Amino acid sequence: MASKPGILTDWPWKPLGKFKYLIVAPWAISSTYMYLTKDDPMERDFSTFTIFPILLSRYVHNQIWISLSRYRSAKGNNRIVDKSLDFDQVDRERNWDDQILFTAILSYLGTRIIPNGRNVAIWKTDGIIITILLHVFVVEFLYYWLHRALHHHYLYSRYHSHHHSSIVTEPITSVAHPFAEHMAYFLLFAIPLLITAFTETVSVALLIGYITYIDFMNNLGHCNFEFIPKWFFSLFPLLKYLMYTPSFHSLHHTQFRTNYCLFMPMYDYIYGTVDESSENLYEMSLKRKEELPNVVYLTHMTTPESIYHMEIGFPALASMPHSSSKWYLWLMWPLTALSTLMAGLYARPFLVESHRFHKLTLQTWAIPKYKIQVCKNCIYFLQWQKSSVNNLIEKAILDAEEKGVKVLSLGLLNQKEDLNAYGEIYVKRYPELKVKVVDGSSLAVGVILNSIPKGTTQVLLTGNLTKVAYAVALALSHKGIQVASSKEEEYKKLKKSSINMSNNSTTNECLVFSQSYSEKIWLVGDGLSKEEQVKARKGTIFIPFSQFPPKPFRKDCFYHYTPAMHTPSTLQNLHSCENWLPRRVMSAWRIAGIVHGLEGWNEHECGFHTINDIHKVWEATLRHGFHPLPITSSHQKF
Repeated sequence: MASKPGILTDWPWKPLGKFKYLIVAPWAISSTYMYLTKDDPMERDFSTFTIFPILLSRYVHNQIWISLSRYRSAKGNNRIVDKSLDFDQVDRERNWDDQILFTAILSYLGTRIIPNGRNVAIWKTDGIIITILLHVFVVEFLYYWLHRALHHHYLYSRYHSHHHSSIVTEPITSVAHPFAEHMAYFLLFAIPLLITAFTETVSVALLIGYITYIDFMNNLGHCNFEFIPKWFFSLFPLLKYLMYTPSFHSLHHTQFRTNYCLFMPMYDYIYGTVDESSENLYEMSLKRKEELPNVVYLTHMTTPESIYHMEIGFPALASMPHSSSKWYLWLMWPLTALSTLMAGLYARPFLVESHRFHKLTLQTWAIPKYKIQVCKNCIYFLQWQKSSVNNLIEKAILDAEEKGVKVLSLGLLNQKEDLNAYGEIYVKRYPELKVKVVDGSSLAVGVILNSIPKGTTQVLLTGNLTKVAYAVALALSHKGIQVASSKEEEYKKLKKSSINMSNNSTTNECLVFSQSYSEKIWLVGDGLSKEEQVKARKGTIFIPFSQFPPKPFRKDCFYHYTPAMHTPSTLQNLHSCENWLPRRVMSAWRIAGIVHGLEGWNEHECGFHTINDIHKVWEATLRHGFHPLPITSSHQKF
């Protein structure tokens, strides 16, 4: 939003929300029906029919740029601006597709209003030449002076400041403008199209080509990584005046009063507004090497649709907690199926996102596997996946070792004793590893212990037992808090583990078998059933010790988050949510790796029997600015 929003700031269909796409439905259905049902091929209006496919192709085109830009920015090579992206920018730019709807609606109207707007030819060379000349000498010239006018304080404060709120640009920043500003831009870009229409030289190739050119150059100028090679301008020297680079336009967003051009710097050169540092920034960006991480968080995808919720996926979805599937994602099943197939073929970890915290560079890597392929409950059914998953984890550890990574946190891959013994098999296989493998269990235990309300005297522990569950039960028993288990098999496992790990009689006495379900605090893991939840008393607090949250069934109970903490404000470039967690909240397993790196601890934390000093880890985490989620922030989903 501009600092002083002017008239026509909001888009007319803003109240419709996600249903805004229905605006083009009548036009698209009508043009498609007319094209498919006409018996005479000469009566079929191919040009009008193509408007909707063009609309869809523009979505795909822009999304490719978004994903590529975020991936390249995370890698760091050729990155132009180092400043942090935040949730405010993502929210400000989430309606980037409004301009695509706007163009489609005006295109449909144009076919009905403008003479010669229908039954347009496929190709006309003279129209393409006219468009090129009009763009270079009319559109670029008028845009240059319109842009300078928009930097006048009156128009800037009411309109253009909305766009310039983004110092670090993304491809979608290019179209983050108020509605009134988009109207002015459309009038400019329509000049070649209207003139060719009235002179009967317009063609389908011209329409597709010109729109694609505008989208391509807009995305290129805002992608925040430099990739136009120097030899390109050496081979074609005049292109310096006819094509800007990402770094050239990036300076406009950091300096504000230079490099005003649309796509062609010729008018900046003519009127003396080229930034003096343009050439230097261009060369420095080309030389910039890939950024090597200090700490890596290794995770995996949860469902086929989770690719859209990653930072390299859909920005709006990635910036919100992952809840139930959005209805419109069902319409994308062909793309989802393709991404699932590609994940199966791409047998190596890939970079998802990157952050900065103090002097550490943090990266998140994902292996191309889904929850069903690594989940402890599912391994029985998918034994053949076990070797594949372990090979991918091992490859990630070796890649981290080669890159000089200090700490690798196993993330969602650390609760599977029967998968890889909580990561212990890798440490034993490579005893000389310099990268420290961390499963984060000690911090997860600390988070759970500090989530239990003070004064609690008894808890119920249920669900599939994990390393964290055993450690929590032992710690609570040491404090004299009764830990009940409603399942005899789980109770026996807890008792056996307690005897092996502690000779304290008080600890053993605090572990009891009970099916009264009277406890107000339930510590729950994977496998918590609806039948069990029904037995809970009203007001019961469910605190997960698992990585995945239970499916809630009780409206009169409270469901706390999986072990997680708020991040400090100094953690930079955090603009996506970690699975189902709220904004600026990270899982305990992820934070554990960061704290391990900050403290410089020189030992692994993996294997069933390896738990670091819980109090020491907890205090270090608080000291670095992370703080717990209060029980009052519990959430419920139905």
